[in-house]
Amino acid sequence: MAAHLSSGRVNLTALREAGRRELREFLDKCAGSKAIVWDESLTGPFGLIAQYSLLKEHEVEKMFTLKPGRLPQADVKNIIFFVRPKLELMDIITDNVLREDRGRSPQRDFHILFVPRRSLLCEQWLKEQGVLGSFIHREQYSLDLIPFDGDLLSMEAESAFKECYLESDQTSLYHAAKGLMTLQALYGTIPQIFGKGECARHVANMMIRMKREFPGSQNSIFPVFDTLLLLDRNVDLLTPLATQLTYEGLIDEIYGIQNTYVKLPPEKFAPKKQGEGGKDLPTEPKKLQLNSAEELYAEIRDKNFNAVGSVLSKKAKIISAAFEERHHAKTVGEIKQFVSQLPHMQAARSSLANHTSIAELIKDITTSEDFFDNLTVEQEFMSGIDTDKVNNYIEDCIAQKHPLIKILRLVCLQSVCNSGLKQKVLDHYKREILQTYGYEHILTLNNLEKAGLLKPQTGGRNNYPTIRKTLRLWMDDVNEQNPNDISYVYSGYAPLSVRLAQLLARPGWRSIEEVLKMLPGPHFEERQQLPTGLQKKRQHGENRVTLVFFLGGVTYAEIAALRFLSQMEDGGTEYVIATTKLINGTSWIKSLMEKLEPAPF
Repeated sequence: MAAHLSSGRVNLTALREAGRRELREFLDKCAGSKAIVWDESLTGPFGLIAQYSLLKEHEVEKMFTLKPGRLPQADVKNIIFFVRPKLELMDIITDNVLREDRGRSPQRDFHILFVPRRSLLCEQWLKEQGVLGSFIHREQYSLDLIPFDGDLLSMEAESAFKECYLESDQTSLYHAAKGLMTLQALYGTIPQIFGKGECARHVANMMIRMKREFPGSQNSIFPVFDTLLLLDRNVDLLTPLATQLTYEGLIDEIYGIQNTYVKLPPEKFAPKKQGEGGKDLPTEPKKLQLNSAEELYAEIRDKNFNAVGSVLSKKAKIISAAFEERHHAKTVGEIKQFVSQLPHMQAARSSLANHTSIAELIKDITTSEDFFDNLTVEQEFMSGIDTDKVNNYIEDCIAQKHPLIKILRLVCLQSVCNSGLKQKVLDHYKREILQTYGYEHILTLNNLEKAGLLKPQTGGRNNYPTIRKTLRLWMDDVNEQNPNDISYVYSGYAPLSVRLAQLLARPGWRSIEEVLKMLPGPHFEERQQLPTGLQKKRQHGENRVTLVFFLGGVTYAEIAALRFLSQMEDGGTEYVIATTKLINGTSWIKSLMEKLEPAPF
C-alpha cells in the first residue's frame, strides 16, 4: 500500500510504521467496541498514516465528525475524541459529553487523544466545565511529520506561518523540533545543521537542548542524512506569491491539493457512451489521489506544464501499441504473457485518461487572456521592471473587482520585488482596495504588513536587484522542455529558497556571505557529534542526502526544483523535503486574512 514511501533514498515507511504502532497501542488500551469522533482537520493527515481497515482491526465500528449537540447513536463501549488542542473544540466536546444520556445502559466510556500534544490549558478548560473526570484515557499522539511521498514530509500545521510571524507563538516550532528528534531516533543523528532565519535558529536551539536533556536519545544508528538545512519562509517571501508553472503546482493553484487528494469538476471524467447526447452527467466532483505510486504522475508532476502535452501523447502511442500486441499473440505462451500484463496496461490507460482530462482542464485556464496578463505582470516584477510605481493592470483588476486574493498576491509580489513600496504607492493601493472591497479588510492589510509582505520601503534602498543578480534568480533563456536550471518551474524565475540550498551544497554559503546578510534573520552552522564508529565513509560516487525543512510552508514548485537538483547527473546531493505545511499563494494569503465582523447591535 505504501510502496511509494520506500522508493526514495530514505525509506519513509519506517516513519509511517512508527505512527501506526503508536495508534494501535492507544486503541488497544480502550478495550471493547469503539467509535471515533474526529476533529475534521485531522481526517486527511490520519488517512496518510492508517486506512480504515487498520482501525477496523482494532474494533473501531463507527466514525463521526465532531460537531455540537448530542452524539449520534452508536452501540459501542468506547467513544474516543481525536482532536487538535484548541479551546473552541473543547466547548464542542463538553457539549457532547454533557448531553450524553447517563441513564442509558451500558454506559459508554469517553477517551480523548490530543494531536500532536496534550494541552494543560485544554484540560483545565474541560475541568472548569466539569467534564474532565468523564475521560478515562487522556493521551497525546505525536503526529508531527507525516510522510506524503518518498521524499516529502509535512506537519500540516495550517496556521504555522501566522503563529510564528504575527503572533510570536512558537508552538509549531517546538513541534518541528520534536518531529526532527523523532526522525533522528529512526534515521540516526544528522551530523551537520545549517539554517537561515529567526525560526530556524529557534528550532536548532530546541533540538540541541532536547538532545542535552535526553542523553539516552543518542542512538547508535548509522546516519542516513548528512545535512539538515532549516529555512524560514520569510527569508523568501517571493516564491509562494508567484504562479507555479509545473503540472503539480498548477493543479494545486487551480483546484487545491489536500493531503495528496484533489477534487476536480466531473464533466471531463464522464465515460463517453455512444449516442447518449451527454445526459446523466455526474455531479459529484471527481476525487483523485496524486502521489508517485502512479507511474505516469511521478514522471510528469514536476515538469513545466508546457512539456506535459508531448509526454502524454508519447504515452498514448506506447499504450495503444501495447494493446495492439494482442492481435499478434499466436501461441498459448504469448497469449498467457499478454493476459498477465493486462492489469498493468489497463491501469496505465486509465491513468493516462485521467491526466489527459486534467491537462485539458488546466489548459483551458492557462490559455485564457487573464492568466496570460497576470503572468506577464508577475514576470515583469520578478525581472525588476517597473516595480516602483502603481501598476496599471493591478488598478484595472481592482476596478473590475477581481478576486481580492489575486489582487493581494500581485501587490505583495510587487512590494517584495521592490524591498517595500514607496509610501505614496502603498497608500494608493490600500485606499483602492479598501474602497472597492470594504473597510473590513483593513486587518488583513495590517497582517500582510506585519508579515513583511506589503510594507513601506525603509531606508530608501531596494536590495532585490542585488539579490536577483548575485543568486541568478532570473534567467532569460529558460528551457521548459529539457531544463538545465531550476528556473524552469516558474518559466524564468529560480526560487530563492532552492537557490540557497543549491549554493549550500556547492560551493558553500561563504561565497554569498554579502547576500545572506541582506536576507532576514541570522545564518548559522551547527555540528552534532556522532558516536565513534558511526562516522560516514562515503563510497566513490555516492550522493550526500540533505533534509531541507521549510518553516512556514513550501510550494509544489519548490519541491519540483529540489527534485530536479536531486536528479542532476553531477549534482552530488539528493534532497528530502520537510515542511510545516504544503502551501500555494492563495492558501498562504488566505491564512493571513482577517475579517472585521460588524458589531452585533
